Amino acid sequence: MRPGEYRQSMKLHLMDGTYELFRAFFGAPPRTSPTGQEVGATYGIVTSTLGLLTEPGVTHLAAAFDTVIESFRNDVYPGYKTGAGIDERLLAQFPLAERALQAIGVAVWSMVEFEADDALATAAGRWAADVDQVVVLTPDKDLAQCYGDPKIVGYDRRRRVFIDRDGVIEKFGVRPESIPDYLALVGDSADGLPGLSGWGAKSSATLLERYLHLEEIPLDAARWDVKVRSADKLAATLRAGMGDALLYRYLAQLRFDVPLDEELADLQWHGVPREPFYQLCDELGFDRLRDRPHKWVD
Repeated sequence: MRPGEYRQSMKLHLMDGTYELFRAFFGAPPRTSPTGQEVGATYGIVTSTLGLLTEPGVTHLAAAFDTVIESFRNDVYPGYKTGAGIDERLLAQFPLAERALQAIGVAVWSMVEFEADDALATAAGRWAADVDQVVVLTPDKDLAQCYGDPKIVGYDRRRRVFIDRDGVIEKFGVRPESIPDYLALVGDSADGLPGLSGWGAKSSATLLERYLHLEEIPLDAARWDVKVRSADKLAATLRAGMGDALLYRYLAQLRFDVPLDEELADLQWHGVPREPFYQLCDELGFDRLRDRPHKWVD
C-alpha cells in the first residue's frame, strides 16, 4: 500500500471489543447455546456489530480484545488490573466473541502480551495518514491520549457522542498528550492505578494545563504560577511520590508498537461469509441472526 492511497472519503473504524463485550453482557438478556453455554454477550456483540456495518461510511473495521485481561503491565506493577472478580460467564465468552466477529468478516486482534487499547492506539497511529478519519469506538479515557491528532476521534456508541482534542480538553481540563500524566495523579480505578493522595481532578488539571507533564511541575509549590488549593501539601506529596507517579504514567501510556500483521486493505469489510456464519448460528443457536446480514460474501 502506498501512503495516501486510501485518503479520499474513507474512515477507519476501530472497535474496543472488550468494552463492547462487557456492554453486551450487562445490557443484553442471558442466552444459552444448544449445549447450555452462556452466549448472550456474544449474541449481543454480533448483533451490534452487524448493525454498525449497515451505517454509512463504515467500510474498514477491526476489533481488539483483551483476550486474557492481563498484559505486560502486570509484570511491571502487580496491582494492575486482572481478571479477578469478572463473571466467569463473561470471561468464557472472550474467545467465542472473537471467533464470532471473525465469522462475520471482521478483522480481530486478540491481545495477550499487550492490551486491546494498545492495538487500537497502534492502528490509529499507523493508518491516520492514509484515511480521512480514524474513529475509535470506545468511551475509554485511556484512548483520549490519541486524540491530539486531528484525524483521530473517539466515539461512544452508547451515548452517541464524539470526542476530539477540544473535547478532551473540555472533559478533563488537559491536552491529550497529558492524559497519562493526569491518570497518574488522579488514579484510574478501572486499571488499578491508585494515583497520588490528595491529587484530584481539578488540581491535576490546573497544573498539567500549565506544565503539561509530571516532571515539569516544580516540586516547590512556591514556584507554581497557578493557584491550587492546598498547594504545599500537594507539592510534598508529589516530591515523596514522584517515583510512583512516573510508574503510573508509564502504565497509563498506550503502546504504539503492537505487531499487527494486517495492511489497511485487509480491514475492509466485504460482507459476511455465508457458510461460516451459518455454522456459527447453528452452533450457538443464533437462528434469528441467520438472515440479519445485509451483505454477503459467497
